[in-house]
Amino acid sequence: MEHVKAMIARLVAHDTVSSKSNLGLIEDVRAYLADHGIESHLVPNEDGAKANLYATIGPNVAGGIILSGHTDVVPVDDQDWSTNPFEVVEKDNRLYGRGTCDMKGFCAIALALVPEMLAANLKRPIHIALSYDEELGCLGAPFMIKEMAAKLPRIDAVIVGEPTDMQVAEMHKGVYASTIHVRGLEAHSSQTHLGVSATRYAAKIINFINDLHDELLANPYPGLPLSPNHSTLNVGKVNGGIADNIVARDCIFTYDYRVLPQEDHASIVGRIDALIGELEAEMKAKHKDCSITQKVVWTPGFAAPEDDEAKSLAMRVAGKNQTIGVPYGTEAGQFQNDGGFSTIVCGPGSIDQAHKPDEFIELSQVELGTQFVRDLIIHQSK
Repeated sequence: MEHVKAMIARLVAHDTVSSKSNLGLIEDVRAYLADHGIESHLVPNEDGAKANLYATIGPNVAGGIILSGHTDVVPVDDQDWSTNPFEVVEKDNRLYGRGTCDMKGFCAIALALVPEMLAANLKRPIHIALSYDEELGCLGAPFMIKEMAAKLPRIDAVIVGEPTDMQVAEMHKGVYASTIHVRGLEAHSSQTHLGVSATRYAAKIINFINDLHDELLANPYPGLPLSPNHSTLNVGKVNGGIADNIVARDCIFTYDYRVLPQEDHASIVGRIDALIGELEAEMKAKHKDCSITQKVVWTPGFAAPEDDEAKSLAMRVAGKNQTIGVPYGTEAGQFQNDGGFSTIVCGPGSIDQAHKPDEFIELSQVELGTQFVRDLIIHQSK
């Protein structure tokens, strides 16, 4: 257990807030694996400032299990921490530090047990996969998943170790996140006929999004293991105008659409985009330089099939006879859709502690997560 705690502290000590590079952590992990005779493969981003890493322990044959985690963490700015967020503090049977729960705890367990994997004479491999920019919309993993799908022998299961309290999560919503920039034309507020108000047109879109949310609210899926059991729309940020007496030239706002895996996001998004097209044409008719532009990030939802191999394996190893759904997004849908892998979400810690000041993971959860991976080692050794 001490070597697991030491590895958690080692990973947390790397400040891998998503706005920064994760290469310090990646090179540290790469050196650690090399010390154990394990070759790792990097899949960098375009400018080389960040990288995914994957490595194979055991024979490179069919039937492998991927243990997947992300290396980035959310910011600590303006959060009231009572400890150094990048130094693990053990107190009251908890480990405090940014990422202890989400999700360096699981990554550390997998890495700390590498010597046990090597000593176990694995018959089928365990692959470790570490990604970047999960917190920004799961931006990094697809490049690694594509390479792993192309280069590795058949994979039996992917375990995405997000914090589920070691419950087996078979479902989560997809996330369609859009940043919309409405560009109008400035004028004095006493001469509104000479301007095109960006805030006015943004408000029309926002009102429409709120009305669509009410439609979704009225169409729940009874019995679905998700709360709420319907898709949702939320306008999260709005920023527009520069003065009370100026017709606003710019308004930027964001919305996210949390989509049930049973639903196609294209229908709702299409209705929003159609309205945007109509409003943009109306604005351009008033002045040619007006525009409405969008920047979109789409992270697919996830739902494991009834007879899914990864689900059956995780339930058996974790000792569970039922599954849950989780309210947050993960890379599971990308492993499932982009890689064609049988995938499940199961890891130590509670999402209730993620993203908060004084983030922590219970030592009891670390112990359960460690036993879970040890049981996977035994499974791969038979």
